[in-house]
Amino acid sequence: MTTIKDIARVAGVSVTTVSRALNGYSDVNPKTRKRIQEVAKELNYSPNTVARSLVMKKSKTIGLLVSDMNREGVKDNFTFEVLCGINEASAYSEYDLVLFSTTSSKQNEKTYTQLCRERRVDGVILQGIKTDDPYLQEVVDSDIPCVLVDIPMESQTVGYVTTDNIDGAKKAVNHLISCGHKNIAMINGHEKADVSIRRLRGYREALEQNDLTFHPDWLVNGDFKEDEAEKVAKKLLKQYPEISAIFCASDLMALGVLKAAKWLGRKIPEDLAVIGYDDITLAAYSTPSLSTIRQDKFNLGFEAAVLLIDMLEGKKQIHSRIIDTELIIREST
Repeated sequence: MTTIKDIARVAGVSVTTVSRALNGYSDVNPKTRKRIQEVAKELNYSPNTVARSLVMKKSKTIGLLVSDMNREGVKDNFTFEVLCGINEASAYSEYDLVLFSTTSSKQNEKTYTQLCRERRVDGVILQGIKTDDPYLQEVVDSDIPCVLVDIPMESQTVGYVTTDNIDGAKKAVNHLISCGHKNIAMINGHEKADVSIRRLRGYREALEQNDLTFHPDWLVNGDFKEDEAEKVAKKLLKQYPEISAIFCASDLMALGVLKAAKWLGRKIPEDLAVIGYDDITLAAYSTPSLSTIRQDKFNLGFEAAVLLIDMLEGKKQIHSRIIDTELIIREST
């Protein structure tokens, strides 16, 4: 195996010069640097990243920690699209990416800091974490730089990237109101998701600003699941047949509502208008196609990685990024 001593011998320079040239230090003569790089290539030199990370106290690796990643998520592809964005940004910045998932049982065995130290990551992006997750407080208390996806918390070492969930929900409800609807229900995710809290706030604000009554009984949770949303929508529409439109906090739940409406014999959008949130791929292919609020999931991941790398390189003081949403009108409204 080629070492920097071999390169130094062939190039006719000191080991220190080789080390500084390969690690990008600016005090090496450009011609010397070029010669060293050529020799390194000829000798098939590959750096020992573990040794280098010990010397430089940096591994040039970031981690993506996903909470409760499971097969149910395949249908909405949310995590995958976020991961693609992170991967692209980290590749541009010459950072390696490590994916590790966590569950509540794993969290009992290891602290967040232990997990990060074992994986030798400089910083972490957290996705899919609930507001009551024990790791969340550990993240805030830890000195390891971290970016949260969809949880707006900020400190010296913690940043976040999210879409404007309040505004997105208002766009959805205002669209339903512009279609002439006054009896608008909401199927939300669950109370432990920050996005649910904000989308509910947007729903309530839109009703209030249009002088429409908020009915607490018209608000139910579908746990971000298609089957659960179908079940609660059937119950809701049977109990309150006057409901003419439903805003769902995710497209998967909206697809469940389309099934419930079909089962109850309610035509969409004539008898019931339905709008989702996310603009997953399936939204355009459902029958009828689904109106929704588009959030750029790839960009969420890309911006999260850029933000984390900026934090690691000491470039940015602002540790938050909020991405706009877009109303997509299709057949279901």
